[in-house]
Amino acid sequence: MNITRKPEWLQKKINPAAHAEMERLLGDHRLHTVCQEAMCPNISECFRNRQATFLILGKRCTRLCSFCNVTKEVPLPADPAEPGRVAAAVARLGLAHVVITSPTRDDLPDGGASLYAATVAAIRAASPATRVELLIPDFQGSRPSLAVVAEAHPDIIGHNVETVPRLYGIRSGADYRRSLSVLATARELTPALPTKSGIMLGLGETEEEVLEVFADLRRAGCAYLSIGQYLAPSRRHFPVQEFVRPEQFDRLRERALVMGFVHVESGPYVRSSYLAEQYCGD
Repeated sequence: MNITRKPEWLQKKINPAAHAEMERLLGDHRLHTVCQEAMCPNISECFRNRQATFLILGKRCTRLCSFCNVTKEVPLPADPAEPGRVAAAVARLGLAHVVITSPTRDDLPDGGASLYAATVAAIRAASPATRVELLIPDFQGSRPSLAVVAEAHPDIIGHNVETVPRLYGIRSGADYRRSLSVLATARELTPALPTKSGIMLGLGETEEEVLEVFADLRRAGCAYLSIGQYLAPSRRHFPVQEFVRPEQFDRLRERALVMGFVHVESGPYVRSSYLAEQYCGD
């Protein structure tokens, strides 16, 4: 099934005029954002509010996920000066909460973990009051890489399972159990550190499968959860199978809270880093 016409609850408009100031700042610091690379529908709202999710380790991914718009090309070498530029941008924006993510870098011995840690340290030095949330790849399940990230003491470690196990064919190179293990290991390494995950709906999953994922995440110690609608970036990407109604998102949020999640954001436009600062209010 290939559904292309969006329903009335998915009509958020992108306003390029709202991007000018943020794009100048990003250009000044030579930085990338997942907002731009993933064609996020919330970009105008977030950029207008001087919010951005920074994409470190370049903008080229070593995996071929069929739902994602991030460039699939041979990556460039990691830039050791990038953490300082991210920290300068965070301080310039005066961010109370920042999310740092990256493409998957299977070409690097540690998957980029050391640059994540260096970015946390640089932000701590430049903007000590800023909460730092990391949205990490799976590092191919490497415990030493996860330890490097955990020992940097971010405020939240996130890793998205993205979809139900039956549909993991859209996540080339990923493994559902490995993703759960990433979250469980992060908790094991730093028990006081909250972990977070996210899932997309509309890929062909059933509600029963989604609830099973929620249960798996809770068993892995995951405290925070985001639930959003999958929107195909182009006709070349995996097609949307269903536009999930807002009331179903509300119902899933309530089910997740009953299962023990501390904070859940659930709605058609929810993304893992959208409204990220609100998770820390619980």
